[in-house]
Amino acid sequence: MERFAFYNDITEQEKVEFINGEIIVHSPVTKRHNAASGLLYRLLSIYCGKNDLGFVGIEKIMITLTRNDYEPDICFFKKEISANFTEEQTLFPAPNLVIEILSESTESRDRGVKFKDYQAHKIEEYWIIDSENQTLEQYHLKGNEYDLVLKSSQGPVTSFAIDGLRIPISAIFDETENLKTVAVL
Repeated sequence: MERFAFYNDITEQEKVEFINGEIIVHSPVTKRHNAASGLLYRLLSIYCGKNDLGFVGIEKIMITLTRNDYEPDICFFKKEISANFTEEQTLFPAPNLVIEILSESTESRDRGVKFKDYQAHKIEEYWIIDSENQTLEQYHLKGNEYDLVLKSSQGPVTSFAIDGLRIPISAIFDETENLKTVAVL
């Protein structure tokens, strides 16, 4: 009942999630957080669009899992899943890749309940971005558990969920590097 009330009460103006029966309202993000989100979204959106791989969602895409609903910073759905999406759709299934950008207020959830839920729902890949320290943690689902594949602030990251995607980590945090990467995608 609470979950159905949540669906009826939420608006496009708020960033909210339903976690373990509780409605979590998010506070505004820092410029650094927003910049990393925008730069990474640009890379993924251009690459996936150019290669017709699927749908990249940002910020307000509500994914509905068995007991919780989340609005990840960025998520990717392969074409096999996203081909069935409608233009009016507001609730989405588990994606193939979820990316969360850490904030002081969200870090414990991103590394705790969300990590466990994404793993339990077999989301193939999970990235945790620390915009303050300019690092990326990449987790890949092996069997029933996430394996930490990469934790770095330099070098490239190669996605498991997005075919052929390989980008420099610095392009997530630096506009100049991002534009250079966009030019070769």
